[in-house]
Amino acid sequence: MVHALRGGDRPGEVRVMVDGIAHYYLAYASTPVPAGSEVLIINNRGARQVDVEPWPTVAGGESPR
Repeated sequence: MVHALRGGDRPGEVRVMVDGIAHYYLAYASTPVPAGSEVLIINNRGARQVDVEPWPTVAGGESPR
């Protein structure tokens, strides 16, 4: 994530890497998400806008990848 998501109808910005190329999108989340967090895109609103939610973590702060 590039800029923090404030939650609700106030967007932030996310960077999505595809084949090594950065793409930037306005992102909306139902709850605030701090800058630098990993997120999961759950919906494409069109016009480079997406809905996201925080990437889940497991005990110890590890990502479940």
